[in-house]
Amino acid sequence: MTRHKKLVSVTLLLTMVVIIYGAFTRLTDAGLGCPDWPGCYGFLKVPQKPESIALAAQAFPDRPLEPQKAWNEMIHRYLAGTLGLLIAAIFISSMVTKKRPQRTLPTILLLLVIGQAALGAWTVTMSLLPIVVLAHLLGGFTLYCLLALYWMQLTPELRVAEPDIAAIKPLAVAAAVIVMLQIGLGGWTAANYAALACIELPVCEAGWLERLALDEAFDLHLGYSDYEYGVMSAEARQTVHVFHRIGAFITLGVVGWFAISLYRRARTAIMQKFALAIGAVLLLQFMLGLLNVVLHLPLINAVAHNFVGANLLMLMVVVLYQLYRPVGREV
Repeated sequence: MTRHKKLVSVTLLLTMVVIIYGAFTRLTDAGLGCPDWPGCYGFLKVPQKPESIALAAQAFPDRPLEPQKAWNEMIHRYLAGTLGLLIAAIFISSMVTKKRPQRTLPTILLLLVIGQAALGAWTVTMSLLPIVVLAHLLGGFTLYCLLALYWMQLTPELRVAEPDIAAIKPLAVAAAVIVMLQIGLGGWTAANYAALACIELPVCEAGWLERLALDEAFDLHLGYSDYEYGVMSAEARQTVHVFHRIGAFITLGVVGWFAISLYRRARTAIMQKFALAIGAVLLLQFMLGLLNVVLHLPLINAVAHNFVGANLLMLMVVVLYQLYRPVGREV
């Protein structure tokens, strides 16, 4: 393994950690654990000394310091900052390679991580505005998928020719789009604190259809000074949750159909393994979603639901790349 690929591998692993810890930070309501950015109450780390705590209270009288939440937020920032430095290192390393085509993704990754830093700042300065929180989540997932794609680009033994699966390309695109939309719905559900808006199966509490509030559920709700714990009505949160649940059944059906079709048509062990991985991750994600409802959003389960969703999207992106990029032709 070359040094460059080792660097990409380490960065990919750290991205997983950042996604997991980011979900943990959000689910422990620590997104505003530090009400300023990039520091914490005006310090580079969480204030600990009595005089520092007194200054923090003076600077932010409306948001008292909660050390555990503040540390959750700052650790996430430290991890994300380290990730940004590693991606910058990947970009610099790619500039000295003789293989010019391999510079495209590192450039995109560098631009994306800069955008992620800006979204991270706005998440705090805009007090968890849902559309910004959602964009930050999707940006993190995109970063993860592109890093995995770049790692695969550096691993040519995983690239195989599969002429018999060309017929399911439209199904692959449809499945990938549905996964992206479902992740978007999940992010919107979480950003608006609607994860427990429905606690009965299979859809929601009795009479949910009459309580749908579509206009409010998908409104940006601009103009509020603070979005922590949500600003939507109960009916709007139920509507968001219902759409996410219906999306889960659609995702299960379409992506499951794609995984089965891919496995049946694939002629190489690698593609069959990809098909099995998509099917297994899909079922795991669906079960985690059910457990979130039944167990009323336990922290570990909710974090796992977020991370497994990222991996489902990553697998779909990688398989699409296999289907649409001929062997020997790279990004």
